[in-house]
Amino acid sequence: QVQLVESGGGLVQAGGSLRLSCAASGRTFSSYAMGWFRQAPGKEREFVAAITRGGMYTSVKGRFTISRDNAKNTAYLQMNSLRPEDTAVYYCAAVQRGGITQVQEEYDYWGQGTQVTVSS
Repeated sequence: QVQLVESGGGLVQAGGSLRLSCAASGRTFSSYAMGWFRQAPGKEREFVAAITRGGMYTSVKGRFTISRDNAKNTAYLQMNSLRPEDTAVYYCAAVQRGGITQVQEEYDYWGQGTQVTVSS
């Protein structure tokens, strides 16, 4: 099994940047697809980004970038040009598959989340 721990959230002004980290415990991290989701107050949790060995995808094109460092068993979400509507709890997720998925039900492992607050 895999345990995931997010970090890097906090308070930032609109237009600023944050980099979230997801540290994973597991012996086959490099074979996992890693995803980021977020949930704003009063909203359903939504897909943000995912990465596999072969590619990456983000729903917030031009502002967010997902990456990974397999040697450190860590995935990252770089968030630039942040807006107040980006305020949410951000969750890291993992699944042992090679293809990108945006479907949260297909992820097997989840972190507890990290709060991102963007002020005006």
